[in-house]
Amino acid sequence: MLTVDFDKFPVGPGVRVLDMGCGGGRHAFALYKRGADVVALDYSHDDLVEVGTMFGAIRVEGQAPEGARAHAVRGTAYSLPFADGSFDRVIAAEVLEHLPADTDAMAELFRVLKPGGLIAVTVPRWLPEKVCWALSDAYHEVEGGHVRIYKGSQLRERLEGTGLVYEGEHHAHGLHAPYWWLKCAVGVSNDGNPLVKAYHRLLVWDMVKQPLATRVAERVLQPLVGKSLVVYLRKPLESAREAA
Repeated sequence: MLTVDFDKFPVGPGVRVLDMGCGGGRHAFALYKRGADVVALDYSHDDLVEVGTMFGAIRVEGQAPEGARAHAVRGTAYSLPFADGSFDRVIAAEVLEHLPADTDAMAELFRVLKPGGLIAVTVPRWLPEKVCWALSDAYHEVEGGHVRIYKGSQLRERLEGTGLVYEGEHHAHGLHAPYWWLKCAVGVSNDGNPLVKAYHRLLVWDMVKQPLATRVAERVLQPLVGKSLVVYLRKPLESAREAA
């Protein structure tokens, strides 16, 4: 399920987009199908192999418009292997909460974004995340796990500190927060728990069928307990650093 709202983050043919920390590739695939020139970057070799395979399948099945391009690149958020101003759009979805030096990664995102370009950053929302941490140490005390919980004001302040200009925000995945609270309560690896299995089936059914009842419930719950915070910012046409 996508976290970024493409009505607020318009992407189309000819737009070059970086999905930094692409993971399984959910946003990268959606970008490719919209006709963008997509670069999916991650440090995990295994994830990138799967993402590259899926790009090929999308291409073979004709799900991407003519002229759209997509490829996977291995790299680190702290030293992106791209020139300054390489991308019209940048997505960093559920990545920064994993990075000890998050402001270094933010500076890199600013660097590779073109002047006038738009960036979407998503992180776990403060309240749902606090509940997860309170219920389970195993939820976050794992290698590569979450190292911080952002308050919205803190995230915006750090991103704006790079020179980006805040444009708006929203919350996403209102149905997912209770699912993760349940998993944390019974054990994050206890996928065989009957309640966890039942809730997971509900989420899959919702993603596939998108029935009116769950769509309404999602919209009601998002402002209250939406699992993710999504922030949109733009790089000024002439940044303070460039002017200096």
